[in-house]
Amino acid sequence: MHPRIEDYALIGDCETAALVGRDGSIDWLCFPRFDSPAVFAALLGSPENGRWRIAPTDEGATCERRYRAGTLILETTFRTPTGAAMLIDFMPPRDGRPDLVRIVVGLEGAVEFDFDLVMRFDYGRSVPWVSTLDDGTLTAIAGPDMLVLSAPVDLHGEDMHTRGSFRVTAGQRVAFTMSHQPSHLAPLAPIDPEHSLADTQAFWREFSDRCPEVDGYTEDVKRSLITLKALTYRPTGGIVAAATTSLPELAGGARNWDYRYCWLRDATLTLMAFMHLGYYEEAHAWRDWLMRAVAGNPAQMQIMYGVAGERHLLEWEVPWLDGFRASKPVRVGNAAAGQFQIDVYGELADMLAQAQTGGLEPHPRTPAIAGAIMPFLEANWREPDEGIWEVRGERQHFVHSKVMAWVAFDRAAKMAETREGGADEAVAWRAVAQEIHADVCARGFDAELGSFVQAYGSKSLDASLLHILLTGFLPPEDPRVVGTVAAIERRLLHHGFVLRYDTSETDDGLAGEEGAFLACSFWLADAYVLLGRIEDAARLFERLRMLQNDVGLLAEEYDPKAGEMLGNFPQAFSHVGLVVTALNLSRAKGPGDQRADGHEHAPPSADEPAARLSATVA
Repeated sequence: MHPRIEDYALIGDCETAALVGRDGSIDWLCFPRFDSPAVFAALLGSPENGRWRIAPTDEGATCERRYRAGTLILETTFRTPTGAAMLIDFMPPRDGRPDLVRIVVGLEGAVEFDFDLVMRFDYGRSVPWVSTLDDGTLTAIAGPDMLVLSAPVDLHGEDMHTRGSFRVTAGQRVAFTMSHQPSHLAPLAPIDPEHSLADTQAFWREFSDRCPEVDGYTEDVKRSLITLKALTYRPTGGIVAAATTSLPELAGGARNWDYRYCWLRDATLTLMAFMHLGYYEEAHAWRDWLMRAVAGNPAQMQIMYGVAGERHLLEWEVPWLDGFRASKPVRVGNAAAGQFQIDVYGELADMLAQAQTGGLEPHPRTPAIAGAIMPFLEANWREPDEGIWEVRGERQHFVHSKVMAWVAFDRAAKMAETREGGADEAVAWRAVAQEIHADVCARGFDAELGSFVQAYGSKSLDASLLHILLTGFLPPEDPRVVGTVAAIERRLLHHGFVLRYDTSETDDGLAGEEGAFLACSFWLADAYVLLGRIEDAARLFERLRMLQNDVGLLAEEYDPKAGEMLGNFPQAFSHVGLVVTALNLSRAKGPGDQRADGHEHAPPSADEPAARLSATVA
């Protein structure tokens, strides 16, 4: 039986990541980067497409697992009738080459283990040439890639697998190391696994110990921060949306996408989460990555980039992989990188405004980038686009896109007002913002429904409409805001969680349905906070917290009927949503929420101005 998505845990070195199953099998790993071809691809196929399994011989063994406190070091404890042993999995923060370490530790009695290593390159297609060196080290070569395995037990080749067995007793430690390197170089010496374990623990503890207390939610927030750090490509500061590609939005369906890239719309939320918790180094690195990525002609600005800012993310299908639970096609690359999405210009402006408000050192190219982007957006905001959900049907006048265009001019005007000589520019940008605001209110609101709608002329609802409130486009007491939230509750709130939109009502160019999008549920909780519905927000947040798997990870979506996770995993957007909602609830219970002017205020009241902004800016 194929494992569930939530059966996996994440390990990584801040340049790539692996997924480890409850059964001790590493079923997904790309070397040397997040977006490199996988060397273990059993997640999207079968064991023959690559995996590394270390597990008790006794198939009736039970297991419990956890992360070592404050780290990304995974500890899986197996128990059999003859004893207990722990499998420790981690990837040391990279120092020149990627390494993977697995240490088996005897705890009680004796436990027999099976070792099954299936090395495949190119997403499970290329079988390498495996050799054993004089010192017992194994090398596996295919084309430019080489894996080097150091193992203290006897191994043998069998049916294109590397197999063996070993026994551990109480107090015994058996360590395996694997590294990746170019095949034209001589094999490098293995790292010291125990020394690497100590260094890796110190790295993660130094990071996680900086997390402040968040009223009642500290451990959840800390685990999400560790996950976000693990999804960060440390050389550049870019943060991938997830560690995987093609995990389905509905099992057996075709909504399977590659998320191993960096989305601009994650920018503001991620930046705010880092800054609010005092992680200014990470916020600075993420902001600087974004500024490098978008540099150039504003007409060529993309919604996503590669981890180093690459623009060409050619999408292709992998026919030799059957997909997770037969969910085909398996895709590599993402054609949505070429879409026109107006909202990303608002994301960029909002990120820069939040960075300024949060006290981040100004980026020297901010005025120049704003000077190039704003005229382009002024000339193009009236155009239809593909929207936040990257539909593959016809372009539409999505209300969320127009709202985010308003955000761009609103934030640009605010920043110009604080800049010497920027008064005239602020007046001009404010005038455009007012024009967009009037257009959205006139064409995006349906009086019959008492709600804003997904697109001009549509009767469909969309969870992204919550950003009308979350961005400060309209104040919480506005009847149109209250009506929109109520309509989303009626039509998109299913089994306690929020859908992005109703796939039966929206022509998104795709077949099939999907699960509840977790970020949207966090947005609804944030909206409840602004509406003063604190108890509703807390109840929804508790439901979302309960979706975390046993090691605190969240996927992109959730199927409330089947009771299981869907979509790519772990999902940065979901974990950012958890952090931001936890901060909002913490402030709502305490000193108030944060506004765009950087000052704290009490929960919403009827006489507050319209330019309200919570910590949940889109």
